[in-house]
Amino acid sequence: MCTRQELCKPEKASLICSLLRQSPPGEFSQVVQDLSALVQDEQLVRQEAARIGACHNKSNFTPIKINGHTVLLTHYNDLGGNRFFDPQDKFSFELDHLRWVTRKPQLHGVMLDEGELWRETLHKGLKAYVSHFPVANCCVFKKSLGKRQMLVACIEAHQYQPSNHWNSLWKSDWTFALTPFTTQVTGIFLLQIHYFKDANIHVTVSKSVSDTLNMIDQSQFAIDFVKFLKAEDTRFHTATLENLQAFSEDIWGKNLRRKLPATRTLINWNKLLNDRHLNTNVVNTEVPPSLLKRDI
Repeated sequence: MCTRQELCKPEKASLICSLLRQSPPGEFSQVVQDLSALVQDEQLVRQEAARIGACHNKSNFTPIKINGHTVLLTHYNDLGGNRFFDPQDKFSFELDHLRWVTRKPQLHGVMLDEGELWRETLHKGLKAYVSHFPVANCCVFKKSLGKRQMLVACIEAHQYQPSNHWNSLWKSDWTFALTPFTTQVTGIFLLQIHYFKDANIHVTVSKSVSDTLNMIDQSQFAIDFVKFLKAEDTRFHTATLENLQAFSEDIWGKNLRRKLPATRTLINWNKLLNDRHLNTNVVNTEVPPSLLKRDI
């Protein structure tokens, strides 16, 4: 029977899962370490982390380097049982999401049909495009939806800088059918930012777009697709910067602060008390850090 002071094991597991699902990109392993220290039950934390870690990696298009090139972990190349396939080298592998170790590689059969030629051509064009970014990767997958062949292009770009107290992930995925003459391309952008110096700010921005592109020649389609992607990238980037600027002004100016002067500095309570000559001996007394960093 559980007491008020101690959670039952199922309650602990539920709480651990909830916190792990909220892990920002690039910080999952750190959250696992912190939870292990807090819960004092490393076996339970690792058990839940192994399950949630797979979802975390697939949702964030986490890149992993194998045989000299990078593969994205996604729902589109998930074979089940923590096994994924590489559409470029045509092999599959098993992944330990906690230890980040791959094993049991084996060939993955792919039909070398016209759809595969379209996939390879698009991948080549996308790879050239993302190479202009500091840290970016892409994968193109061929899927079947009934009798229709579909292509799914996944892109991720990240900057993980914990020493500077921020991490960020920019990803997008694009889906379209291999149909004669024209196709409807649908894409989703997702940007996540986590800033954690003197604050804990999470920003998530998403946008859906679509357009019709010609599908007559493979090489020309790859060129048109990259041109379309670049234009949408630029629009999303510009709109996001404008929204973040407006958000910054709101959060500091009026909406999330009480009606006090916005100094954007921490209040030194010890100095304030001494300056006012209160009848309290605070000269040799430290105010707890939680008060020194109190939000106003």
